[in-house]
Amino acid sequence: MQKRSASDWFLDGFVYLFLIAMGLAMLLPLANVFSKSVSEEWAIVSGKVGIFPIGFQLDTLRQVISSDVFINAFLISVGVTVVGTILSILMTAVTAYPLSKRFIPGIAFVMVMFVFTMLFNGGMIPSYLLMRNLNLINNLWALILPGMISVFNLLVIKSYYENLPEALEESARIDGAKTYVILFRIILPLSMPVIATIALFYAVGLWNDFFNPMLYINDTSLKTLQLYLRDVVMDADTSNAANKSIDDLMNMSPEGIRAATVVASTVPILLVYPFLQKYFIKGVLIGSVKG
Repeated sequence: MQKRSASDWFLDGFVYLFLIAMGLAMLLPLANVFSKSVSEEWAIVSGKVGIFPIGFQLDTLRQVISSDVFINAFLISVGVTVVGTILSILMTAVTAYPLSKRFIPGIAFVMVMFVFTMLFNGGMIPSYLLMRNLNLINNLWALILPGMISVFNLLVIKSYYENLPEALEESARIDGAKTYVILFRIILPLSMPVIATIALFYAVGLWNDFFNPMLYINDTSLKTLQLYLRDVVMDADTSNAANKSIDDLMNMSPEGIRAATVVASTVPILLVYPFLQKYFIKGVLIGSVKG
């Protein structure tokens, strides 16, 4: 093995220190928010809560997640995320299949049209007018349909398909399999790493989406969790007044309510990642070998 020089060790040490610093820069704010959500109210009000909680209580979290408004917003976000992720994965996977066949006449021009949309779009006002003309204002489909196919995710799945051996399809066609049978019974099962990875991308994007609900949803009964979180952050003193007693409001600080709402909104999507982690790195690397 080649002997490493002092400069190589110094460079490796600098890289590790830099990555650790960046990781802490991202984790410390989360630790602070979590600590505030479970700390005693007096510690939050006095500004003594840092990385670690002071005292321990779950009353604030319990009050936040028991709110009727929170539960309704949570269920709406779950529904939009689940339905949107399933439809987006299905449409993206099916669209990427013919795009991966370079022998199809005109497929290069179609691919250029998809890539063009990554660089240029109609803008916010035309998008809103389109949703209004389609009667999708105050309709949850307005949160799913506009971003159903991400061109970036489409390119990743397309590249993954191109890495699969062509002999698989050829042998299936010899056995009499149709195109849709090959796609759904051979290609997609072999593409689970990249499918799971892209599913995570879609799910996180839909769960965290704030701009589209703010633009298309005016009905308070259709607010997503992110809109609810915006209301709590902007006015923690009154956002849940209808669901709290006077004694509850007196014992809870606005900062604690904000922190508890952020934690309750973040934890559900974090729980999805461990189930897809084994596919994540493999799916991204294999799907990006060639474009």
